[in-house]
Amino acid sequence: MLEQRYRWKNKHLRMHISVLDGKTSPTILLKNALYLNQSFRKWMRANIWIYEDRIVYVGENLPTHIENCEVIDCTNEILVPGYIEPHAHPFQLYNPQTLAAYASQFGTTTLINDNMALMLNLKKREAFSLLKDLRSIPTTMYWWSRFDSQTEILHEEEIFSNSNIKSWLEHDAVLQGGELTGWPRLLNGDDMMLHWIQEAKRMRKKIEGHFPGASEKTLAKMMLLGTDCDHEAMTGEEVYKRLMQGYMVSLRYSSIRPDLPQILDDMKRLGIEAYDRLIFNTDGSSSAFYEQGMNDLMIRIAIEKGVPIIDAYNMATVNIARYYNIDHLHGQIATGRIANINFLSSIENPAPVSVLAKGKWVKRDGVKTEVTYPPLKWKEYGLKEMELDWELTMDDLQFSMPFGIKMENSVITKPYSIAIDVSGDELSHDHDECYFTLIDRNGKWRINTLLKGFASKLSALASSFSNTGDIILIGKNKQDLLLAFNRMKELGGGIVMVEDDQVVCELPLHLNGIMSDLPMEDLMVQEKRLSEELRARGYSFSDPIYSLLFFSSTHLPYIRITQQGMYDVMNKTVLFPSIMR
Repeated sequence: MLEQRYRWKNKHLRMHISVLDGKTSPTILLKNALYLNQSFRKWMRANIWIYEDRIVYVGENLPTHIENCEVIDCTNEILVPGYIEPHAHPFQLYNPQTLAAYASQFGTTTLINDNMALMLNLKKREAFSLLKDLRSIPTTMYWWSRFDSQTEILHEEEIFSNSNIKSWLEHDAVLQGGELTGWPRLLNGDDMMLHWIQEAKRMRKKIEGHFPGASEKTLAKMMLLGTDCDHEAMTGEEVYKRLMQGYMVSLRYSSIRPDLPQILDDMKRLGIEAYDRLIFNTDGSSSAFYEQGMNDLMIRIAIEKGVPIIDAYNMATVNIARYYNIDHLHGQIATGRIANINFLSSIENPAPVSVLAKGKWVKRDGVKTEVTYPPLKWKEYGLKEMELDWELTMDDLQFSMPFGIKMENSVITKPYSIAIDVSGDELSHDHDECYFTLIDRNGKWRINTLLKGFASKLSALASSFSNTGDIILIGKNKQDLLLAFNRMKELGGGIVMVEDDQVVCELPLHLNGIMSDLPMEDLMVQEKRLSEELRARGYSFSDPIYSLLFFSSTHLPYIRITQQGMYDVMNKTVLFPSIMR
């Protein structure tokens, strides 16, 4: 059991009192700082004493002993609490540690993370060991507990068993259940999921919804069943409906739903002027989307759209902390809180010049410091290079399905009737249909169809990055598909593009074929190159990484390719089962 909520032992607490009594020196003293005080909703001046990772005093007094103390004159500094990301998906090619290190440079010092990749890819013991070791980094990490796989996987009842879900919910680093991508099952009478919600509520933990396009009646039903928050509002009207039903509303600005500017305009038009029930999230964007910032960018957008400045900061700090019942640790610059503090050049500019995370400088005067996010021994958690002990052959690339999958945007797919000849080894570049295969990472089954709308000139792409960690093959040339698969296999997992027998782009994913071990800045370079190569071959949507991730995701309409086969989401039926190899 982690000690994240009650992180200081008796000896630590006595030392904090000793600092106040003048017997021990603070480790950092921030003198005469202009800071955001959320209790008074004012910018106020105070002296801030920090001992190691905790704020031990905020007020007019100065310590009597400062012999071992770093003293900083903050007369010209503006201080706000470290930002909180309440809806991180820390496995969108990056991994939890590299996301945390990168986010800290933009002032996001606390992440509340999806655990989906951990549940699908790691044993419980390995996952909990990773959570424990992530306590050593400057960023504070919290987690969710998923209740469903958001796809149709084989043996789901073993992974999402009652004992596994209970163990995650009982873990002290877990703050919420959800997100509820499987909510239709709940409405249709899934009492096990309702039991898990009840257990989460009993533990005073939150339930995160996932209700795109939900009606007022559905929102009301889900509130009655225990949901607390939803992040799927895409318009001001949808924000209004959620607020009316008592939800905390998480406003999103992400790589596939950059809705925030329009939502804020809509809210102004609708006269929504109360912000205490609103928070920000970036919903696990792909790495390149974060190049200009993270939660700091959302604060900036809100300020530019006329949101009162203090409310804009609160939606990334104290509103989130209060909602999750962690405001005794986070979201404020006040006595007793973790020393997560952003130093700004002006009140209107939320991008920090310097950042303290757990009392350590992770950024100082615009420069990343040497305070490290220590390397993790990924193999100890079961995260290592993929080892595929089977071969892909031409026999696996036989296509006879009467209908295929048509992309409507980055993530929405519909069925369509196949009218072209697919019996050869290569498709023409005169249309946007490609061979499309999902194959078990252990080589036990496959399903083949066509994909329309992804690209018109793509010879071959092989990807071990997918919702379930199974392997995706997309392209027009079967021989190049074999080469792309074999190169991906050599890499130990990743995304590989091949054309005319040559590798044109590759993005290694050495952590189980789903995550990179590179720093975010390096990953961005690779991801942008991949996107450019795909766009040059006809990919026209907003985010190819999410396209790969969501081909199997049955929380989205209308047709999906899953471990069980071609799946009709609306009718909840397998149309064509996967084929055993």
